[in-house]
Amino acid sequence: MGNSIVDVAIDMSKIELENVTKNFGDVIAVNDVSIEIYDREFLVMLGPSGCGKTTTLRTIAGLEAVDAGNIIIDERSVTHLSPADRNISFVFQFYALYPHLTVFDNIAFPLKASNVEKTEIESRVLEVAKTLQIDVSLNRKPKQLSGGEMQRVALGRAMVRRPKAFLMDEPMSNLDAKLRIQMRSELKRLQKRVETTTVFVTHDQIEAMSMADRIAVMHQGEIQQVDSPKEIYNKPKNLFVAQFIGSPAMNLLEGVLESKNSKLVLSLFHTECSFVLSDLMAQKVMQQFKLDKIVFGIRPEHVMLSKAPTGCQFESKIHFIEYLGATKIIDVMLGENIHTRTPIFLKSRVHSSFQGSIGESVWISFEEEVIHIFDQGSQIAIQ
Repeated sequence: MGNSIVDVAIDMSKIELENVTKNFGDVIAVNDVSIEIYDREFLVMLGPSGCGKTTTLRTIAGLEAVDAGNIIIDERSVTHLSPADRNISFVFQFYALYPHLTVFDNIAFPLKASNVEKTEIESRVLEVAKTLQIDVSLNRKPKQLSGGEMQRVALGRAMVRRPKAFLMDEPMSNLDAKLRIQMRSELKRLQKRVETTTVFVTHDQIEAMSMADRIAVMHQGEIQQVDSPKEIYNKPKNLFVAQFIGSPAMNLLEGVLESKNSKLVLSLFHTECSFVLSDLMAQKVMQQFKLDKIVFGIRPEHVMLSKAPTGCQFESKIHFIEYLGATKIIDVMLGENIHTRTPIFLKSRVHSSFQGSIGESVWISFEEEVIHIFDQGSQIAIQ
Protein backbone atom coordinates (compact mmCIF):
# COMPACT_ATOMS: atom_id res chain seq x y z
CA MET A 1 0.00 0.00 0.00
CA GLY A 2 1.16 3.56 -0.68
CA ASN A 3 1.53 6.29 1.91
CA SER A 4 -1.56 7.25 3.88
CA ILE A 5 -3.56 10.41 3.27
CA VAL A 6 -2.01 11.97 6.36
CA ASP A 7 1.53 10.97 5.36
CA VAL A 8 1.18 12.42 1.88
CA ALA A 9 -0.39 15.60 3.19
CA ILE A 10 2.87 16.53 4.92
CA ASP A 11 4.16 17.65 1.51
CA MET A 12 1.54 20.35 0.97
CA SER A 13 2.05 23.62 -0.83
CA LYS A 14 1.45 27.31 -0.65
CA ILE A 15 -0.47 29.21 -3.32
CA GLU A 16 0.45 32.69 -4.51
CA LEU A 17 -1.57 35.09 -6.63
CA GLU A 18 0.39 37.98 -8.12
CA ASN A 19 -1.66 40.88 -9.54
CA VAL A 20 -4.33 38.55 -10.91
CA THR A 21 -7.01 40.19 -13.06
CA LYS A 22 -9.99 38.55 -14.75
CA ASN A 23 -12.48 40.36 -16.98
CA PHE A 24 -15.79 39.27 -18.46
CA GLY A 25 -16.30 41.76 -21.25
CA ASP A 26 -16.47 45.20 -19.65
CA VAL A 27 -16.91 43.73 -16.17
CA ILE A 28 -13.81 43.43 -13.99
CA ALA A 29 -14.52 40.33 -11.90
CA VAL A 30 -11.09 40.14 -10.24
CA ASN A 31 -9.05 43.32 -10.05
CA ASP A 32 -5.28 43.09 -9.48
CA VAL A 33 -5.53 40.58 -6.63
CA SER A 34 -2.36 39.56 -4.81
CA ILE A 35 -2.34 37.15 -1.89
CA GLU A 36 -0.16 34.40 -0.42
CA ILE A 37 -2.03 31.37 0.92
CA TYR A 38 0.27 29.62 3.34
CA ASP A 39 1.24 25.96 3.33
CA ARG A 40 -1.44 23.89 5.16
CA GLU A 41 -3.53 26.99 5.83
CA PHE A 42 -7.33 27.10 5.84
CA LEU A 43 -8.06 30.38 4.08
CA VAL A 44 -11.65 31.56 3.61
CA MET A 45 -12.55 33.98 0.84
CA LEU A 46 -15.56 35.90 2.13
CA GLY A 47 -17.79 38.44 0.46
CA PRO A 48 -21.24 39.18 -0.96
CA SER A 49 -22.53 37.65 -4.18
CA GLY A 50 -20.72 39.03 -7.21
CA CYS A 51 -17.63 40.18 -5.30
CA GLY A 52 -15.25 37.96 -7.30
CA LYS A 53 -14.44 35.27 -4.74
CA THR A 54 -15.62 32.31 -6.83
CA THR A 55 -13.94 33.68 -9.95
CA THR A 56 -10.70 34.00 -7.97
CA LEU A 57 -11.05 30.38 -6.87
CA ARG A 58 -11.68 29.26 -10.45
CA THR A 59 -8.54 31.05 -11.67
CA ILE A 60 -6.51 29.13 -9.08
CA ALA A 61 -8.06 25.90 -10.35
CA GLY A 62 -7.42 26.82 -13.98
CA LEU A 63 -11.14 26.79 -14.81
CA GLU A 64 -10.86 30.46 -15.77
CA ALA A 65 -7.90 31.89 -17.70
CA VAL A 66 -6.51 35.08 -16.20
CA ASP A 67 -6.21 38.26 -18.26
CA ALA A 68 -3.20 39.44 -16.27
CA GLY A 69 -1.04 38.29 -13.40
CA ASN A 70 0.54 35.08 -12.25
CA ILE A 71 -0.58 32.05 -10.20
CA ILE A 72 2.08 30.05 -8.36
CA ILE A 73 1.59 26.70 -6.62
CA ASP A 74 4.49 25.11 -4.78
CA GLU A 75 6.86 27.81 -6.14
CA ARG A 76 5.97 26.88 -9.71
CA SER A 77 3.98 29.06 -12.07
CA VAL A 78 0.79 27.28 -13.16
CA THR A 79 -0.81 30.26 -14.88
CA HIS A 80 -0.88 28.57 -18.28
CA LEU A 81 -1.30 24.99 -17.13
CA SER A 82 -4.53 23.05 -17.56
CA PRO A 83 -6.58 22.20 -14.43
CA ALA A 84 -5.46 18.56 -14.64
CA ASP A 85 -1.79 19.58 -14.49
CA ARG A 86 -2.15 21.72 -11.34
CA ASN A 87 -2.69 18.78 -8.98
CA ILE A 88 -5.48 20.40 -6.98
CA SER A 89 -9.02 19.25 -6.19
CA PHE A 90 -12.15 21.36 -6.56
CA VAL A 91 -15.27 20.74 -4.44
CA PHE A 92 -18.24 22.48 -6.05
CA GLN A 93 -21.35 23.99 -4.48
CA PHE A 94 -23.35 21.19 -6.06
CA TYR A 95 -21.90 17.77 -5.28
CA ALA A 96 -22.11 16.57 -8.91
CA LEU A 97 -22.07 12.92 -7.88
CA TYR A 98 -22.77 10.28 -10.50
CA PRO A 99 -26.24 8.96 -9.54
CA HIS A 100 -25.74 5.56 -11.20
CA LEU A 101 -22.45 4.86 -9.38
CA THR A 102 -21.97 3.66 -5.82
CA VAL A 103 -20.18 5.72 -3.20
CA PHE A 104 -17.09 3.59 -3.79
CA ASP A 105 -17.12 4.22 -7.53
CA ASN A 106 -17.82 7.94 -7.10
CA ILE A 107 -14.78 8.30 -4.86
CA ALA A 108 -12.65 6.05 -7.06
CA PHE A 109 -13.57 7.81 -10.30
CA PRO A 110 -10.53 10.15 -10.56
CA LEU A 111 -8.17 7.25 -9.80
CA LYS A 112 -9.74 5.03 -12.44
CA ALA A 113 -9.48 7.88 -14.94
CA SER A 114 -5.75 8.05 -14.16
CA ASN A 115 -5.32 4.26 -14.60
CA VAL A 116 -4.25 3.66 -11.01
CA GLU A 117 -3.89 -0.02 -10.15
CA LYS A 118 -7.00 -1.73 -8.76
CA THR A 119 -5.43 -2.70 -5.42
CA GLU A 120 -4.17 0.85 -4.90
CA ILE A 121 -7.63 2.24 -5.72
CA GLU A 122 -9.26 -0.07 -3.20
CA SER A 123 -6.86 0.81 -0.39
CA ARG A 124 -7.04 4.56 -1.00
CA VAL A 125 -10.84 4.67 -1.30
CA LEU A 126 -11.24 2.64 1.89
CA GLU A 127 -8.79 4.85 3.75
CA VAL A 128 -10.57 8.04 2.68
CA ALA A 129 -13.97 6.55 3.46
CA LYS A 130 -12.84 5.62 6.98
CA THR A 131 -11.41 9.10 7.50
CA LEU A 132 -14.77 10.62 6.49
CA GLN A 133 -16.78 7.97 8.36
CA ILE A 134 -18.66 6.82 5.25
CA ASP A 135 -17.02 3.39 4.91
CA VAL A 136 -20.33 1.71 5.80
CA SER A 137 -21.98 3.44 2.82
CA LEU A 138 -19.58 2.40 0.07
CA ASN A 139 -22.15 0.20 -1.68
CA ARG A 140 -24.95 2.77 -1.60
CA LYS A 141 -26.05 5.08 -4.42
CA PRO A 142 -26.23 8.88 -3.91
CA LYS A 143 -30.04 8.85 -3.71
CA GLN A 144 -29.73 6.71 -0.57
CA LEU A 145 -27.53 9.27 1.20
CA SER A 146 -28.27 12.30 3.37
CA GLY A 147 -27.00 15.74 2.42
CA GLY A 148 -24.10 15.46 4.85
CA GLU A 149 -23.13 12.05 3.50
CA MET A 150 -23.20 13.35 -0.09
CA GLN A 151 -20.92 16.17 0.96
CA ARG A 152 -18.49 13.68 2.47
CA VAL A 153 -18.50 11.66 -0.76
CA ALA A 154 -17.67 14.81 -2.73
CA LEU A 155 -14.84 15.53 -0.28
CA GLY A 156 -13.64 11.94 -0.53
CA ARG A 157 -13.47 12.16 -4.31
CA ALA A 158 -11.28 15.26 -3.89
CA MET A 159 -9.09 13.76 -1.16
CA VAL A 160 -8.40 10.43 -2.86
CA ARG A 161 -6.24 12.12 -5.48
CA ARG A 162 -3.90 13.44 -2.76
CA PRO A 163 -3.79 16.92 -4.27
CA LYS A 164 -1.55 19.82 -3.34
CA ALA A 165 -4.61 21.84 -2.28
CA PHE A 166 -8.37 21.71 -1.88
CA LEU A 167 -10.51 24.45 -3.42
CA MET A 168 -14.08 24.57 -2.08
CA ASP A 169 -16.85 26.72 -3.53
CA GLU A 170 -19.63 27.08 -0.93
CA PRO A 171 -19.83 23.31 -0.39
CA MET A 172 -22.29 23.60 2.50
CA SER A 173 -24.79 26.04 1.03
CA ASN A 174 -27.32 23.29 0.27
CA LEU A 175 -27.35 21.82 3.78
CA ASP A 176 -29.91 22.66 6.46
CA ALA A 177 -28.83 24.90 9.34
CA LYS A 178 -28.25 22.11 11.89
CA LEU A 179 -26.16 20.03 9.50
CA ARG A 180 -24.13 23.06 8.44
CA ILE A 181 -23.09 23.62 12.05
CA GLN A 182 -22.05 19.98 12.35
CA MET A 183 -20.19 19.95 9.05
CA ARG A 184 -18.28 23.16 9.85
CA SER A 185 -16.57 21.51 12.80
CA GLU A 186 -16.07 18.23 10.93
CA LEU A 187 -14.51 19.89 7.91
CA LYS A 188 -12.19 22.03 10.01
CA ARG A 189 -11.13 19.02 12.07
CA LEU A 190 -10.51 17.02 8.91
CA GLN A 191 -8.43 19.80 7.37
CA LYS A 192 -6.26 19.99 10.47
CA ARG A 193 -5.80 16.23 10.44
CA VAL A 194 -4.72 15.89 6.81
CA GLU A 195 -2.89 19.27 6.85
CA THR A 196 -4.04 20.21 3.38
CA THR A 197 -3.80 23.74 2.05
CA THR A 198 -7.45 24.73 1.65
CA VAL A 199 -9.19 27.70 0.02
CA PHE A 200 -12.85 27.89 0.99
CA VAL A 201 -15.32 30.33 -0.61
CA THR A 202 -18.44 31.48 1.22
CA HIS A 203 -20.73 34.47 1.71
CA ASP A 204 -21.57 33.25 5.23
CA GLN A 205 -19.57 35.17 7.82
CA ILE A 206 -20.29 32.59 10.53
CA GLU A 207 -18.69 29.89 8.40
CA ALA A 208 -15.72 32.16 7.80
CA MET A 209 -15.26 33.20 11.42
CA SER A 210 -15.59 29.66 12.80
CA MET A 211 -13.42 27.82 10.25
CA ALA A 212 -10.71 30.10 8.91
CA ASP A 213 -7.09 30.46 9.92
CA ARG A 214 -7.30 33.68 7.94
CA ILE A 215 -10.12 35.44 6.11
CA ALA A 216 -9.75 37.35 2.83
CA VAL A 217 -12.69 39.77 2.60
CA MET A 218 -13.54 40.66 -1.02
CA HIS A 219 -15.64 43.45 -2.50
CA GLN A 220 -16.03 44.51 -6.12
CA GLY A 221 -13.24 42.22 -7.29
CA GLU A 222 -10.69 43.43 -4.77
CA ILE A 223 -9.37 42.09 -1.47
CA GLN A 224 -10.26 44.52 1.29
CA GLN A 225 -8.44 42.82 4.17
CA VAL A 226 -6.64 39.55 4.89
CA ASP A 227 -6.32 38.69 8.54
CA SER A 228 -7.25 36.29 11.32
CA PRO A 229 -10.95 36.18 12.27
CA LYS A 230 -10.13 37.99 15.51
CA GLU A 231 -8.32 40.84 13.74
CA ILE A 232 -10.99 41.09 11.03
CA TYR A 233 -13.68 41.47 13.69
CA ASN A 234 -11.85 43.72 16.14
CA LYS A 235 -9.75 45.79 13.74
CA PRO A 236 -11.55 46.21 10.39
CA LYS A 237 -9.40 48.23 8.03
CA ASN A 238 -12.24 50.01 6.26
CA LEU A 239 -15.97 50.68 6.35
CA PHE A 240 -16.90 47.78 4.09
CA VAL A 241 -15.24 45.20 6.34
CA ALA A 242 -16.73 46.85 9.43
CA GLN A 243 -20.24 46.69 7.94
CA PHE A 244 -19.95 43.20 6.47
CA ILE A 245 -18.59 41.41 9.54
CA GLY A 246 -20.80 41.10 12.59
CA SER A 247 -24.44 40.35 13.35
CA PRO A 248 -25.93 42.77 14.07
CA ALA A 249 -23.55 44.90 12.06
CA MET A 250 -21.35 47.52 13.64
CA ASN A 251 -23.10 50.78 14.50
CA LEU A 252 -21.83 53.42 12.07
CA LEU A 253 -22.73 57.07 12.57
CA GLU A 254 -21.46 60.14 10.73
CA GLY A 255 -19.71 62.83 12.70
CA VAL A 256 -16.97 65.41 12.77
CA LEU A 257 -13.69 65.94 14.59
CA GLU A 258 -13.11 69.40 16.02
CA SER A 259 -10.36 70.98 18.09
CA LYS A 260 -11.71 72.66 21.23
CA ASN A 261 -9.62 74.02 24.11
CA SER A 262 -6.57 72.03 22.95
CA LYS A 263 -8.62 68.84 22.96
CA LEU A 264 -9.99 66.77 20.07
CA VAL A 265 -13.75 66.37 20.25
CA LEU A 266 -15.82 63.86 18.28
CA SER A 267 -19.40 64.99 17.64
CA LEU A 268 -22.12 62.89 15.98
CA PHE A 269 -24.27 64.66 13.39
CA HIS A 270 -27.94 65.34 14.19
CA THR A 271 -27.50 64.31 17.83
CA GLU A 272 -26.40 65.91 21.07
CA CYS A 273 -23.68 63.29 21.44
CA SER A 274 -20.08 64.45 21.64
CA PHE A 275 -17.10 63.36 23.65
CA VAL A 276 -13.47 64.30 24.15
CA LEU A 277 -10.86 61.88 22.81
CA SER A 278 -7.93 60.94 25.02
CA ASP A 279 -4.56 62.41 24.15
CA LEU A 280 -3.39 58.99 22.87
CA MET A 281 -6.41 58.55 20.59
CA ALA A 282 -6.18 62.16 19.45
CA GLN A 283 -2.54 61.65 18.52
CA LYS A 284 -3.42 58.58 16.42
CA VAL A 285 -6.19 60.47 14.65
CA MET A 286 -4.05 63.55 13.99
CA GLN A 287 -1.30 61.42 12.47
CA GLN A 288 -3.68 59.92 9.90
CA PHE A 289 -6.61 62.31 9.42
CA LYS A 290 -7.31 65.93 8.85
CA LEU A 291 -9.90 67.55 11.12
CA ASP A 292 -12.79 66.64 8.90
CA LYS A 293 -15.88 64.44 8.56
CA ILE A 294 -15.55 60.95 9.98
CA VAL A 295 -17.63 57.86 10.62
CA PHE A 296 -17.86 56.68 14.21
CA GLY A 297 -18.20 52.92 14.72
CA ILE A 298 -18.93 50.66 17.67
CA ARG A 299 -20.06 47.04 17.95
CA PRO A 300 -23.46 46.49 19.64
CA GLU A 301 -21.91 44.37 22.41
CA HIS A 302 -19.68 47.31 23.37
CA VAL A 303 -22.60 49.70 23.85
CA MET A 304 -23.41 49.49 27.56
CA LEU A 305 -26.82 50.50 28.87
CA SER A 306 -27.79 51.37 32.43
CA LYS A 307 -30.95 52.52 34.18
CA ALA A 308 -29.06 55.11 36.22
CA PRO A 309 -26.77 57.95 35.06
CA THR A 310 -23.71 56.75 36.98
CA GLY A 311 -20.69 57.11 34.68
CA CYS A 312 -22.97 57.79 31.73
CA GLN A 313 -22.09 59.53 28.49
CA PHE A 314 -25.47 59.96 26.79
CA GLU A 315 -29.10 59.72 27.79
CA SER A 316 -31.52 58.15 25.36
CA LYS A 317 -34.82 56.28 25.10
CA ILE A 318 -35.47 52.67 24.16
CA HIS A 319 -37.08 52.44 20.72
CA PHE A 320 -37.20 48.69 20.10
CA ILE A 321 -36.29 45.45 21.85
CA GLU A 322 -35.41 42.21 20.07
CA TYR A 323 -35.28 39.14 22.32
CA LEU A 324 -32.74 36.51 21.18
CA GLY A 325 -32.71 34.11 24.11
CA ALA A 326 -29.42 34.63 25.94
CA THR A 327 -29.22 38.23 24.74
CA LYS A 328 -31.38 41.16 23.69
CA ILE A 329 -30.76 43.69 20.94
CA ILE A 330 -31.98 47.09 22.08
CA ASP A 331 -32.34 50.03 19.70
CA VAL A 332 -31.95 53.41 21.36
CA MET A 333 -32.69 56.69 19.57
CA LEU A 334 -29.98 59.34 19.53
CA GLY A 335 -31.64 61.93 17.32
CA GLU A 336 -33.15 62.62 13.93
CA ASN A 337 -31.59 63.63 10.61
CA ILE A 338 -32.97 67.14 10.07
CA HIS A 339 -32.71 66.80 6.29
CA THR A 340 -34.28 63.39 5.72
CA ARG A 341 -36.38 63.25 8.93
CA THR A 342 -35.08 59.73 9.58
CA PRO A 343 -34.29 58.65 13.15
CA ILE A 344 -30.74 57.86 14.21
CA PHE A 345 -30.40 54.66 16.22
CA LEU A 346 -27.68 52.89 18.16
CA LYS A 347 -27.94 49.13 18.69
CA SER A 348 -26.85 47.56 21.95
CA ARG A 349 -26.45 43.85 22.68
CA VAL A 350 -27.19 43.21 26.35
CA HIS A 351 -27.83 40.17 28.54
CA SER A 352 -31.42 38.96 28.44
CA SER A 353 -31.76 39.79 32.14
CA PHE A 354 -31.56 43.52 31.36
CA GLN A 355 -34.92 45.06 32.25
CA GLY A 356 -36.22 47.83 30.05
CA SER A 357 -39.31 48.78 28.09
CA ILE A 358 -39.97 50.79 24.94
CA GLY A 359 -39.98 54.51 25.66
CA GLU A 360 -38.00 54.16 28.88
CA SER A 361 -34.91 56.29 29.45
CA VAL A 362 -31.49 54.63 29.55
CA TRP A 363 -27.95 55.88 29.79
CA ILE A 364 -25.33 54.85 27.23
CA SER A 365 -21.62 54.38 27.91
CA PHE A 366 -18.66 52.71 26.23
CA GLU A 367 -14.90 52.48 26.50
CA GLU A 368 -12.75 54.46 24.08
CA GLU A 369 -10.64 51.36 23.39
CA VAL A 370 -13.51 49.68 21.51
CA ILE A 371 -14.58 52.54 19.25
CA HIS A 372 -13.62 52.78 15.59
CA ILE A 373 -13.03 55.96 13.61
CA PHE A 374 -13.11 55.95 9.81
CA ASP A 375 -12.25 58.75 7.41
CA GLN A 376 -15.49 59.50 5.57
CA GLY A 377 -13.72 60.19 2.28
CA SER A 378 -11.28 57.28 2.02
CA GLN A 379 -13.35 55.00 4.31
CA ILE A 380 -10.10 53.85 5.90
CA ALA A 381 -9.91 53.19 9.67
CA ILE A 382 -7.32 54.60 12.00
CA GLN A 383 -5.17 51.78 13.33
